[in-house]
Amino acid sequence: MAYNTVKLHRVFAAPVEKVFKAFADADAIASWLPPYGFICKVHNMDFKTGGSYKMSFTNFTTGNGHSFGGEYLEIKANELLKYTDQFDDPNLPGQMITTIEFKEVSCGTELFATQEGIPDVIPTEMCYLGWQESLDKLKRLVEPDIPDA
Repeated sequence: MAYNTVKLHRVFAAPVEKVFKAFADADAIASWLPPYGFICKVHNMDFKTGGSYKMSFTNFTTGNGHSFGGEYLEIKANELLKYTDQFDDPNLPGQMITTIEFKEVSCGTELFATQEGIPDVIPTEMCYLGWQESLDKLKRLVEPDIPDA
């Protein structure tokens, strides 16, 4: 694993449009992005190239949390999402860049995620574990095919 960078790869048994929508919808992202044990609040989300977002994660057990935000650098529907992340906490300096690539495959969607510039005080392997949990929650959101009643 490269220093201050995590890379992940997953295949979802869900259409690429549905997986991409989970990144574009504030309520959806609040449900799957925080790792287990955390609650997410999306304060604002202007999902367009040049738009910005602000959210916070709160540890459900301790009540402690952190807020962060950034800008959407590039959005290509159902193909690519690239955005910045910056923590409000001055002890977590720097700006991260996250790139999510979506590819339609025979069984659904192939996803490649890269997060670069992780602050030095955050162990890269912990960030990787957090992303694994988030992608597991994403799978549980997008893979069920629940028909309307």
